[in-house]
Amino acid sequence: MNETRTITLNLQVVEAGAKTTADVGMTTGDGQALHGHGTARRHPDDPDVPQIGDEIAVARALFELAHKLLDTAAHDIGDRLHRRVHLPA
Repeated sequence: MNETRTITLNLQVVEAGAKTTADVGMTTGDGQALHGHGTARRHPDDPDVPQIGDEIAVARALFELAHKLLDTAAHDIGDRLHRRVHLPA
């Protein structure tokens, strides 16, 4: 079976001084909302390059979301197999 699905991610990045935060959210096919959060802090001696803070904060938010997706998939598989399942990252 070949099928194409589109999953929309909602991503927000906020820079406040030396701190950048990123929040990413999505809804799974069965309607479960998942969320990831990431932060980055610029060291006072580092130059002010907002792009770098964005990259770090977004990467961390996506990393957290990815782990939650794996946990959700493991739970779904476990429900079908009637046993506990672990999917390594």
